[in-house]
Amino acid sequence: MLTERQLLILNAIIDDYITHAEPVGSRSVSKREDIEFSPATIRNEMSDLEELGFLEKPHSSAGRIPSQKGYRYYVDHLLSPKKLTKNEIHGIQSVFRDRFSEMEQVIQQSAKILSSLTSYTSIVLGPEVFESTLKQIQIIPISHESAVAIIVTDMGHVENQTVPLPEGININELEKVVNILNEKLKGVPLIHLRHKLSTEIGKVLEKYIDHYDSMITLLNQTFLSQQSEKVFFGGKTNILAQPEFHDVERVKRLFNILEEDALVSKLFRSDYKGITIKIGQENRFEPFDDCSVITATYSVDGKHMGTVGILGPTRMEYPRVIGILDYLSKDLSKLLSARYQK
Repeated sequence: MLTERQLLILNAIIDDYITHAEPVGSRSVSKREDIEFSPATIRNEMSDLEELGFLEKPHSSAGRIPSQKGYRYYVDHLLSPKKLTKNEIHGIQSVFRDRFSEMEQVIQQSAKILSSLTSYTSIVLGPEVFESTLKQIQIIPISHESAVAIIVTDMGHVENQTVPLPEGININELEKVVNILNEKLKGVPLIHLRHKLSTEIGKVLEKYIDHYDSMITLLNQTFLSQQSEKVFFGGKTNILAQPEFHDVERVKRLFNILEEDALVSKLFRSDYKGITIKIGQENRFEPFDDCSVITATYSVDGKHMGTVGILGPTRMEYPRVIGILDYLSKDLSKLLSARYQK
């Protein structure tokens, strides 16, 4: 248990370091209006806090900086989410006032406003392919050799891709395929499409389609692309503005992970309803040892649909970021629930 005095000093040091990114000395702490202790008393308490593992002393400075343990204690026991300003609320609400035809546009705009408001990197996952179902599929020929396959989900996401047409297939056969798929697969989760194709749908197509094998190959390729979780970034290079990330090699390792959607999804995905905070080594990837990841989930009618998150330094403005994430995730859930019910 920390004493009340130690709590005040730890809170003051973390607040100061978050703001200025410089080691904090006892004299700096003593000048705060909410601190009434002498520099000597503060120095003694800082030494004790260092021994307890809440502070660290950089080699080149007499001041202290928060340790990962210090940040964790601060996040768990000391901070309160910051109330949003009118401008921040207006910025978030402006995203949801716009009329978007696709779910993807809403997600992209959410990532953009998050990075703009926080000046950190934002990452939005979703919606989860395990929850999205097929609403409609179209295959539109654009030449004798290729067509555009269009998949629309129940959440309004539209995926377009160019696919090769089986040699010799005619328009009538293609229409039969599309009609069968829309009749048999509407409402099926995207993650189950390929299994359905290889079992019951495949047997039906074999009865009506001359170019059965080639068509199955085409559809397998089309459905496979739906099984990767969508990752949307906002302010991907914002991390470069932080003084902790002026080391080129450190930034390279960080960006190598951000290029891998599967790793990003693993790092940011959260099934916990509410705010989740991972600090430094809690993120399980060495390049993120100096980073914090704060996430919140969004849902449709109570069903988990995805995750919104912020990536920044461990010296993150936690109270403000938590307040913004909480507000945006709840507004996003309301918007999607309203669209889903239509």
